Amino acid sequence: MNKLGRGNRDKVQQFMAITGTSEKVALQALKSSDWHLEGAFDIFYSQPHVRATIDLRHLEALYDRYKDPYLDMILVDGISLLCNDLQVDPRDIVTLVISWHMKAATMCEFSKQEFIGGLQSLGVDTIQKLREKIPSLRAELKDEQKFRDIYFYAFGWAKEKGQKSLSLDTAIGMWQLLFAEKQWPLIDHWCDFLQARHNKSITKDTWSQLLEFVKTIDPLLSNYDAEGAWPYLIDEFVEYLHEKAIV
Repeated sequence: MNKLGRGNRDKVQQFMAITGTSEKVALQALKSSDWHLEGAFDIFYSQPHVRATIDLRHLEALYDRYKDPYLDMILVDGISLLCNDLQVDPRDIVTLVISWHMKAATMCEFSKQEFIGGLQSLGVDTIQKLREKIPSLRAELKDEQKFRDIYFYAFGWAKEKGQKSLSLDTAIGMWQLLFAEKQWPLIDHWCDFLQARHNKSITKDTWSQLLEFVKTIDPLLSNYDAEGAWPYLIDEFVEYLHEKAIV
């Protein structure tokens, strides 16, 4: 593995941490997927001997433990119980990462297919196994591409059904959660600005563009171009920072 570049070495280590496999198996799966982690996971978990290690009876029993007594879904109470069993706070960002792996369409809901399919893709069939994966799930947020994917996923996951935009309070809560991981120093000023000057729902365009702003513009705004194609809300935020003498 010493001959690999740092990025590929990190992928091997991450693959081994999540799947519990050897370095040899990790290298085979990653090479077969042209070094795409998600593709490597698909290759690994599609193998019959791997599928055989997942006991569907255990998955069904877990689903039955958490599902709503009246609807064939896991709802808020079930998710609270799941978090309690995992020993994590329901507001912990790792619950977002788990939901992303389950491809859950809506916050605080898991369909049976989402829940069981998600646990299968993670290669776990008991709460203990899922609990042991939490450190590696949390570590996925440090992967720039995965953080980006989770960030974009979070918009659709958090918005109310039938709505195109995200309510301001929900957007602020999600931003504070996500950018605590990225440690963006302007996050509190952004949230204060929105509450003071905007007070409206957040569009998908604003949600997307803010991540680009965070990634490309330094916190002192030294490379900010007023003539750039930023949404008006971000331009107003920059003006607000200057007005308040924050930068």
